[in-house]
Amino acid sequence: MTPRTDPPNDTAARPRERTDLLTDASTRPRERADAARNREKVLAAAERLFAERRPVTMEEIARAAGVGRGTLYRRYPDPASIALALLDEHERGLQEKLLRGDPPLGPGAPPAERLAAFYDAMTELLERHGHLVLGAETGASRFATGAYGFWRAHVRSLVVAAGVPGPDVLADTLLAPLGPEVYDLQRRNGVPREEVASALAGIARAVLAPS
Repeated sequence: MTPRTDPPNDTAARPRERTDLLTDASTRPRERADAARNREKVLAAAERLFAERRPVTMEEIARAAGVGRGTLYRRYPDPASIALALLDEHERGLQEKLLRGDPPLGPGAPPAERLAAFYDAMTELLERHGHLVLGAETGASRFATGAYGFWRAHVRSLVVAAGVPGPDVLADTLLAPLGPEVYDLQRRNGVPREEVASALAGIARAVLAPS
């Protein structure tokens, strides 16, 4: 079994405030029932609008959610912060599977197979929610998010478990093909998601389980 990969604690250098992923719900501030309902309406409306893959304004989100602009701005300063909140929800689910799910994505499989499964899961996340990632985690901002720190810690632990030298360099190198701009370019060039995932799985096995 490979070592448990815990989410990083140091997320200070961030362009926007973002709650740490996989935070126990019992440790978060209690939310009023009406505030929770408004949050759910805002996130649902925003996800529908973002799925149209066009620029979205705060006014559109407020109107689609049926909430006042003041209510919206009290929680979210701009559309990018809403995209981050949506990504938190989707990424938290994947991170839970990495920590406690079934192999090969979760603990119990060889490092190369876990990395291959991680690539498959990440390309699926990019396929389904790439419009959110492109709006929130591109360029230098990608490296400042708590999510990137978590993915990096996970991949680094797999490199260490495989006994391959240079885990600090390889962690970022192995994550580079998952850059949202790269995946978006490949898909716009007609490369199927399954082909991208298969090619990345080949990289995982070549690096972490060389013959």
